[in-house]
Amino acid sequence: MLNGASAVVTGASRGIGHAVARTLAAAGVRVFLLSRSAGDLERVASDIGGGSVAVPCDVTNADAVQHAVHVIGERRTTGPILLVNNAGIFPLGAIERIDPVLFEQTLQANLLAPFRFLHAFVPLMRAAGEGHVITIGSVADRSIYTGNGAYSASKFGARALHEVLREELRGSGVRATLVAPSATDTPIWDPIDPDNSPGFPPRAAMLRPEDVSDAVLWAVTRPRHVNVDELRISRA
Repeated sequence: MLNGASAVVTGASRGIGHAVARTLAAAGVRVFLLSRSAGDLERVASDIGGGSVAVPCDVTNADAVQHAVHVIGERRTTGPILLVNNAGIFPLGAIERIDPVLFEQTLQANLLAPFRFLHAFVPLMRAAGEGHVITIGSVADRSIYTGNGAYSASKFGARALHEVLREELRGSGVRATLVAPSATDTPIWDPIDPDNSPGFPPRAAMLRPEDVSDAVLWAVTRPRHVNVDELRISRA
């Protein structure tokens, strides 16, 4: 089912994005890895193999996204496109204290960037009559936590974008899945130090990035007539 497929994975240099890229490459997919860090991306591409391509890109920059899309278009062969919108940031702060600039940056990274990639790649998928969009969501796209004003606003928005996309693509042959994990042990938690911060689950009680990447692989390998609209995964 994935023969000849190309995957575009944002935020691929670490955490969930890295795990998704590795899992898809192991399944025979050629992965285009996107993140800001060129050095980290090159190491990941070398590590996972499979003809993976490092495409440095600041997903919050419209020109950088346009350039990345151009590079992918030049190097991609024919076949299904898998778009995994994963890149994001996780700032915390009460609404009256969070910097408005940081709030705007969160929306840029977590909501506007995924839209830009959808805008670029969905027409190609629709024209081909195949493809799959994976949105990496969060428990915070449906549950509210204090200090999550910026993050939840962006993730609720991303979930809404997914749901609209799902309706617009129905019957087109292009699939769309929201994969929404609970807290997952990735470097995004490093500044917070949840093991020593009240109100957060310890890292040992979180999901692993590979748990999320396994869910992504399961969704994209269902029969073509099956769309997995949404996967909610949490620690047992």
